[in-house]
Amino acid sequence: MKKLLVVVDMLNDFCDAEGVLATSPITNKVYAKPIIDAVKSMVEEFRLNNDIIIWLADAHDEDDKEFDRFPKHAVRNTWGGEVISVLRPVTITVSDFEYLTTKTRYSGFYRTNLKTLLKFIKPTEVTVVGVCTSICVMDTVGGLANRDYNIIVPKNAVADFDPDAHKNALARMEGLYGAKIV
Repeated sequence: MKKLLVVVDMLNDFCDAEGVLATSPITNKVYAKPIIDAVKSMVEEFRLNNDIIIWLADAHDEDDKEFDRFPKHAVRNTWGGEVISVLRPVTITVSDFEYLTTKTRYSGFYRTNLKTLLKFIKPTEVTVVGVCTSICVMDTVGGLANRDYNIIVPKNAVADFDPDAHKNALARMEGLYGAKIV
């Protein structure tokens, strides 16, 4: 069995208290904080087993159209667009077990090399963790489902700024996309 971990947007702007989109307007808390240890544990396990990890990271241009809907965040080559330090990838080269794929939209498949990486890796199981459950996580899981991958989404390793949207996204990923929610 070839296992793959996809880590979605565990970036400073979403996960650090100083990040522009880290605090939920509903709970007034850093919504990703409760999942960091679970994500870190999974990353360490995959590294220990020499399983492959793909880091999906927003990397927007200064004038990205997405900023019409959301505050400016995860701008390419800024602190906000970096993976949080406790999770930072060991390497980002193709010769190792970790890959960094930047994206400019919600889905990890939109104008990225994710489809090519998956064809190269040929995983039998894809675990998806990260933020935001109802946006980037769900859209990436939908892309995986459309390509017939076996998908696992650990509840304790995904988070959303909106608790209701989080719950609905988990139900949608399980019911519509066939993801195994554990």
